Amino acid sequence: MLFVLLSISLSCGAFGANKLQDVRVWPSPDKFRVVFDLTEKPQFSHFNLTKGDRLVIDFKKTALTANLKKLVIKSDLVTRIRTSRSPKKGMLRLVIDLKKGIKPRIFSLPPTGPYGDRLVVDLPKEQSVIAKSVPKKALKTAQDRANQKRDIIIAIDAGHGGEDPGSIGASGRYEKTVTLAISKMLAKRLNNTKGIKAILTRKGDYYVDLNKRSSIARKASSDLLLSIHADAFTSRQPHGASILVLSNKRADTEIGRVLEDNERHSELLGGVGEIIDSNENSKYLARTLIDMSMENAKIESYNIASDILKQLKHVTYLHKKKPVLASLGVLKSPDFPSLMVETGFISNVKEEKKLFDKNHRKKMVEAIYKAVNSYFRANAPEGTYFASYRPKTHKVVSGDSLSMLAKRYKTSVSKLKTGNAMRSNVLRIGQTLKIPQS
Repeated sequence: MLFVLLSISLSCGAFGANKLQDVRVWPSPDKFRVVFDLTEKPQFSHFNLTKGDRLVIDFKKTALTANLKKLVIKSDLVTRIRTSRSPKKGMLRLVIDLKKGIKPRIFSLPPTGPYGDRLVVDLPKEQSVIAKSVPKKALKTAQDRANQKRDIIIAIDAGHGGEDPGSIGASGRYEKTVTLAISKMLAKRLNNTKGIKAILTRKGDYYVDLNKRSSIARKASSDLLLSIHADAFTSRQPHGASILVLSNKRADTEIGRVLEDNERHSELLGGVGEIIDSNENSKYLARTLIDMSMENAKIESYNIASDILKQLKHVTYLHKKKPVLASLGVLKSPDFPSLMVETGFISNVKEEKKLFDKNHRKKMVEAIYKAVNSYFRANAPEGTYFASYRPKTHKVVSGDSLSMLAKRYKTSVSKLKTGNAMRSNVLRIGQTLKIPQS
């Protein structure tokens, strides 16, 4: 009897060495992702059935410990995920019931961060479905660009998302939650300003590939990409906000180096980065133009980052008073300025609490808004509403000067002084100036 029980035990151990512990689903605008969490690297095969569209996945030497009945699926692609009779002893067969035929993308991922081995199934949506999810106002043609009163487009990128939680705070709260909350609040604030249109690279809790974040901004003809993050470090002492801009070299601070490592870590959490097709000839032909455009974008990025830091210092402690240089993929777009706003250290107990406080977030959003709004009023791209607009009055705030205001409103210092009966260049905070009209 003991021999029989031992034989059964060894047999189960041999055939079920791997365990499928959990199944997670992540709907997003361009795909429906299914993630299978396993105790070991999966050995699997798969095939599609066209009669009653189904995707069948066979896991070798795997036992199911996850409860599929508790899985909630809300999708226009998938109806349910279930087990089916296994073709061989010790094999686990799972079936994804589909609403229509879909060619899946399936790959395994190694352990990283909070997760162990995983098998990822991406079910892409049709282009027509994706197009419906993109706001028409955010898509501009060349004709729109020629319009003399187009909006300035600000792309706001909420860091991490979906199966990539980002950094995890002392109390277990996720960076991805903070970044999305701040991004939505900032987008709403910007969209309430005539002449500015904000778009979000993600609107919910799902992962967006790093290359695709810039691609979304580019398709919307963005004038700026703001990537929102919450910092973290190996100790709990560091605190304060900072802003990162692109460096062609390795990061110039230890914090920046940690962030570069974290970005690679996020790619592993979220999935394999998309491959951009290219050939040697096209790369060399375009390099000169790209280098010129990139240099201009880097200068603009640094200037905008500096302006945001000047505003942020009034609402939070600054970890770095000047922009930090780092080589991060999300900042590498050559055709528009990009910067990463680190809103604080989620690894710091006190700062984690502040980051989850709505009033603190509101103050940070207002500081970022003021800097971005002010920068583009002073440096309005040709053909925008801001470039053609000149207000009748201006209320003086900290940091204003006559020369700066003259540049912003495309007038001269002498006209400003004459129109306001000023004998000196001294400005008072709260003073209201009349702006000369052309």
